[in-house]
Amino acid sequence: MRAVIVYESLFGNTREIADAIGEGVREAHPDAEVECVAVVDALPERIGPTDLLVVGGPTHMRGMTTGMSRKMGLKAEEKEAEKEERPFAPEESAEGPGVRDWFHNTLPKAHTGTHAAAAFDTRADIRLAGAAAGGIARRLRSHGYELVADPEGFLIEDTEGPLRKGERDRARAWGAALQVA
Repeated sequence: MRAVIVYESLFGNTREIADAIGEGVREAHPDAEVECVAVVDALPERIGPTDLLVVGGPTHMRGMTTGMSRKMGLKAEEKEAEKEERPFAPEESAEGPGVRDWFHNTLPKAHTGTHAAAAFDTRADIRLAGAAAGGIARRLRSHGYELVADPEGFLIEDTEGPLRKGERDRARAWGAALQVA
């Protein structure tokens, strides 16, 4: 089995969840080839044929990120870093394209046959925070993928993190539960 986990991460929380999901897939399928790939590196030839494609990103403004929302988040972090109020640093790929752009410009339609997929996001546990996972799931389906799990959200404590205690373990368990026909 080959599984690819594509993620967009601004401050490292979504990358941590993607890594934990990969650990879970490996636990459930010890012979699996599992690769976690930042969205900026997720070119079609790198994704290649997969048995399972898992895609995730952070939630911004109640949905998937946009170029504008990423810039706003990075600007706010830059201002807070200048005041030395936040210990978070942006990921290297934070200024690149996000998952929304990747679906639109890079991910080809699935070929014939069954193509298992799953969607996840990271989000703050605040009223009206929204979720990116539903939009990711819809785009996976529109590209010809079959969802093998309901979209899942993993919680962060503040807009930049850290992850809520226990979320990494929950992500590992969710990854282990993903079933591929």
